Amino acid sequence: MSNALDLLAVAAHVAGGQQYPAGALYVVATPIGNLADLSLRAVHALAMADAVACEDTRVSGQLLRHLGLHKPLIALHQHNEREAAQGVCARLQRGERIAFVSDAGTPAVSDPGARLVAEVRAAGLRAIPLPGASAPLAALSVAGDAQATGFRFVGFLPPKGEARAQALAALDRPGDAQILFEAPHRIATLAQDLAERWPERLVTCARELTKQFETVTTLTCANLPAALQGDANAQRGEFALVLHAQPAGQGQEGLPPDAERMLQTLLNELPLKQAVGLAAQLSGVARNALYARALELKGA
Repeated sequence: MSNALDLLAVAAHVAGGQQYPAGALYVVATPIGNLADLSLRAVHALAMADAVACEDTRVSGQLLRHLGLHKPLIALHQHNEREAAQGVCARLQRGERIAFVSDAGTPAVSDPGARLVAEVRAAGLRAIPLPGASAPLAALSVAGDAQATGFRFVGFLPPKGEARAQALAALDRPGDAQILFEAPHRIATLAQDLAERWPERLVTCARELTKQFETVTTLTCANLPAALQGDANAQRGEFALVLHAQPAGQGQEGLPPDAERMLQTLLNELPLKQAVGLAAQLSGVARNALYARALELKGA
């Protein structure tokens, strides 16, 4: 307990000079694995809070106990976010300070929080960010993708069907790095999808970021499935992947054969734009690639 008290005292000394207005929501980033990544400002804000809204009370309760804090907890997750947000707003209007944390990382980034913040702002109340650990940015920082001109956070892809095909097609954007999340039981499927679509494209696979058995590997998509199969531990834990940017004009050469045949058939029966739209919907291939090929076919 004395260590926790020392930490709270240090946090108050370092971060206590800033204003922490009452009646405000504090959106607090928490560690994604290593407890030492929690900022002193986050510790101080949690200590000051009248209550802590959280994605899972068990996870956040354990974090608070590590800090020697005992706070009322408010369950706020994807299934009750709208209703719980109304309760949080009512408490803020009474002048309370409420901290919001997700299970790990920065709230509202592939986690609950966006709707809560929207409700708070709609009520004319303040939402104050306390930045910190973020798996997407941690993975991007060690990807070394020097040719990327920007990045796009994708998160988890749809598991199957047309929605997944369209999401995969949307990754074929020149200039941007694409940041994905994946669970251990689906990482092999994602690796195979990436290998089939972009065998020569680089991907950085970050597993168990900030934890004891963290691994970060950059390789071609073609080699990713074998790398996962070659180590019994390689498919364990949580994954953040950076699909490296590819320069404009260096995407997939030509259309997949099935998409080519489909496009040609549709162009024989439909106007160009309608044929391209239907082909994109049915094949999952990017609309811009289909449109460019349709113009070539019409010209021929």
